[in-house]
Amino acid sequence: MNETYPLSLRIAVDALRARLAEDLKILYVRDVSTVTDYFVLATGSSTPHLHALSQEVDIARKDARIKMTRKGGGAQSGWMVLDFGDIIVHVMTPELREFYALEQLWSDAKTVDADSIQLNED
Repeated sequence: MNETYPLSLRIAVDALRARLAEDLKILYVRDVSTVTDYFVLATGSSTPHLHALSQEVDIARKDARIKMTRKGGGAQSGWMVLDFGDIIVHVMTPELREFYALEQLWSDAKTVDADSIQLNED
Protein backbone atom coordinates (compact mmCIF):
# COMPACT_ATOMS: atom_id res chain seq x y z
CA MET A 1 0.00 0.00 0.00
CA ASN A 2 1.43 3.37 -1.01
CA GLU A 3 -0.58 5.42 1.43
CA THR A 4 0.96 7.89 3.87
CA TYR A 5 -0.51 7.57 7.32
CA PRO A 6 -0.59 10.36 9.93
CA LEU A 7 2.34 10.50 12.33
CA SER A 8 0.00 10.04 15.29
CA LEU A 9 -1.22 6.72 13.85
CA ARG A 10 2.29 5.51 13.09
CA ILE A 11 3.49 6.48 16.59
CA ALA A 12 0.57 4.72 18.30
CA VAL A 13 0.87 1.53 16.25
CA ASP A 14 4.63 1.38 16.81
CA ALA A 15 4.20 1.89 20.57
CA LEU A 16 1.52 -0.80 20.79
CA ARG A 17 3.72 -3.24 18.88
CA ALA A 18 6.63 -2.44 21.22
CA ARG A 19 4.54 -3.55 24.21
CA LEU A 20 3.19 -6.61 22.39
CA ALA A 21 -0.42 -5.57 21.96
CA GLU A 22 -2.63 -8.41 20.87
CA ASP A 23 -5.14 -8.43 18.00
CA LEU A 24 -4.12 -5.01 16.68
CA LYS A 25 -6.73 -3.61 14.28
CA ILE A 26 -6.99 -0.25 12.56
CA LEU A 27 -10.26 1.08 11.19
CA TYR A 28 -10.43 4.05 8.84
CA VAL A 29 -13.67 5.66 10.03
CA ARG A 30 -13.42 9.09 8.41
CA ASP A 31 -16.03 8.21 5.78
CA VAL A 32 -18.52 6.88 8.35
CA SER A 33 -17.89 9.07 11.41
CA THR A 34 -17.41 12.71 12.28
CA VAL A 35 -15.56 11.81 15.48
CA THR A 36 -12.12 10.89 14.12
CA ASP A 37 -10.24 9.48 11.14
CA TYR A 38 -8.92 6.23 12.63
CA PHE A 39 -9.76 3.85 15.44
CA VAL A 40 -6.87 1.77 16.71
CA LEU A 41 -8.05 -1.31 18.60
CA ALA A 42 -5.66 -3.33 20.74
CA THR A 43 -6.08 -6.05 23.32
CA GLY A 44 -4.10 -6.35 26.53
CA SER A 45 -3.82 -9.66 28.34
CA SER A 46 -4.04 -8.27 31.90
CA THR A 47 -4.51 -5.08 33.90
CA PRO A 48 -0.74 -4.43 34.00
CA HIS A 49 -0.52 -5.07 30.26
CA LEU A 50 -3.33 -2.57 29.56
CA HIS A 51 -1.50 -0.01 31.66
CA ALA A 52 1.81 -0.69 29.89
CA LEU A 53 0.19 -0.37 26.45
CA SER A 54 -1.48 2.92 27.32
CA GLN A 55 1.64 4.29 28.97
CA GLU A 56 3.84 3.36 25.99
CA VAL A 57 1.49 5.15 23.58
CA ASP A 58 1.36 8.19 25.86
CA ILE A 59 5.17 8.39 26.19
CA ALA A 60 5.67 7.96 22.45
CA ARG A 61 3.20 10.71 21.58
CA LYS A 62 4.81 13.06 24.12
CA ASP A 63 8.25 12.34 22.63
CA ALA A 64 6.84 13.16 19.18
CA ARG A 65 5.13 16.28 20.58
CA ILE A 66 1.70 15.08 19.53
CA LYS A 67 -1.17 16.58 21.50
CA MET A 68 -3.67 14.30 23.22
CA THR A 69 -7.21 15.63 23.23
CA ARG A 70 -8.31 13.46 26.15
CA LYS A 71 -7.69 10.22 27.97
CA GLY A 72 -10.37 8.05 29.50
CA GLY A 73 -10.93 4.84 31.38
CA GLY A 74 -8.32 3.00 33.35
CA ALA A 75 -6.53 -0.31 33.38
CA GLN A 76 -8.75 -1.48 36.25
CA SER A 77 -11.88 -0.85 34.15
CA GLY A 78 -10.56 -3.01 31.33
CA TRP A 79 -10.86 -0.27 28.69
CA MET A 80 -8.56 2.69 28.15
CA VAL A 81 -9.09 5.36 25.49
CA LEU A 82 -6.48 7.80 24.19
CA ASP A 83 -7.92 10.46 21.88
CA PHE A 84 -5.47 12.32 19.64
CA GLY A 85 -8.16 14.01 17.57
CA ASP A 86 -7.28 12.33 14.27
CA ILE A 87 -6.99 8.90 15.89
CA ILE A 88 -8.58 7.27 18.90
CA VAL A 89 -6.77 4.36 20.53
CA HIS A 90 -8.87 1.77 22.37
CA VAL A 91 -6.93 -0.63 24.61
CA MET A 92 -9.20 -3.33 26.03
CA THR A 93 -9.28 -6.68 27.77
CA PRO A 94 -10.31 -9.62 25.58
CA GLU A 95 -13.64 -9.86 27.41
CA LEU A 96 -14.60 -6.21 26.89
CA ARG A 97 -13.35 -6.23 23.32
CA GLU A 98 -15.61 -9.17 22.57
CA PHE A 99 -18.55 -7.69 24.49
CA TYR A 100 -18.45 -4.24 22.85
CA ALA A 101 -17.45 -5.60 19.41
CA LEU A 102 -16.29 -2.26 18.01
CA GLU A 103 -15.21 -3.92 14.76
CA GLN A 104 -18.81 -5.01 14.21
CA LEU A 105 -20.26 -1.69 15.36
CA TRP A 106 -18.04 0.09 12.82
CA SER A 107 -18.30 -2.61 10.13
CA ASP A 108 -18.84 0.05 7.44
CA ALA A 109 -15.33 1.36 8.10
CA LYS A 110 -12.39 0.39 5.95
CA THR A 111 -9.95 -1.97 7.67
CA VAL A 112 -6.30 -0.94 7.40
CA ASP A 113 -3.62 -3.63 7.47
CA ALA A 114 -1.60 -2.94 10.62
CA ASP A 115 1.49 -4.40 8.95
CA SER A 116 1.32 -1.64 6.32
CA ILE A 117 1.86 1.03 8.96
CA GLN A 118 5.50 1.75 9.65
CA LEU A 119 6.87 4.48 11.92
CA ASN A 120 9.46 5.61 9.38
CA GLU A 121 7.78 5.96 6.01
CA ASP A 122 10.12 6.90 3.19
